[in-house]
Amino acid sequence: MIEAFRQYFALCGSLLYWLFAAPFRGKPWRIGHTFAQIVRIGVHAVPMSALTALTIGVVLAMQSAAQLAKLGATVYVPGLVSSSLIRELAPLVTAVIVIGRSGSSVTAELGTMKVSEEIEALEVMAIPPMSWLIVPRFLAMVIMMPLLTVFSIYVGLAGGWLISHFSLHMSTAFYVSHALQYVELRDVGIGLLKSGVFGVLVVTIACSIGLNVSGGAEGVGLATTRSVVVSLLSVFIANAVLTALFFF
Repeated sequence: MIEAFRQYFALCGSLLYWLFAAPFRGKPWRIGHTFAQIVRIGVHAVPMSALTALTIGVVLAMQSAAQLAKLGATVYVPGLVSSSLIRELAPLVTAVIVIGRSGSSVTAELGTMKVSEEIEALEVMAIPPMSWLIVPRFLAMVIMMPLLTVFSIYVGLAGGWLISHFSLHMSTAFYVSHALQYVELRDVGIGLLKSGVFGVLVVTIACSIGLNVSGGAEGVGLATTRSVVVSLLSVFIANAVLTALFFF
């Protein structure tokens, strides 16, 4: 456990150097690789994020409407859907999707390169693995996680609109105005901050575990599973801590 923490913080320290110091010393980021990772990590995750967000918006609207109807307060359904999505559900669910799809992929890719000695080959060719492999994935994750979160918010709100419009017979203007009425700019900032923190945690954990794989194909499989589990736990803990900080 202590060794795992040491490896993780060593990677974070090296990553900070390659992000903020190396470009000023003639060692720039790999822009082309970054855009390639943006497509793989973010763009390819859009369909799954959209489907998940849509179902969450629909379910959230149905469940809240069923309970609020007992009090004759279905007018509050749009506000409940919007506030729940923006503050909590959209950042958290997007992070879970990215962990399962992209975080595990990063660990498996780096782990395979590690056990096949491709990373050592890069070092022999004087190609820094951090600049070539880690920084593009880090930048892609930090850029795309908030964007995917915003996209999930819109799709989730659309799912809530489906129930509000066709089941509760609310007009689109009424739904939109009441959805925005209970959300402040601060809430949007908190949701985006959470998604950014989640992105940093997911990619650094995935890279750290992937770069320290041993034991061949079996080791890669175990590392991928460990990466998903550790990332999920870290995101849930970070979400609780951030929520508590802004709540109090």
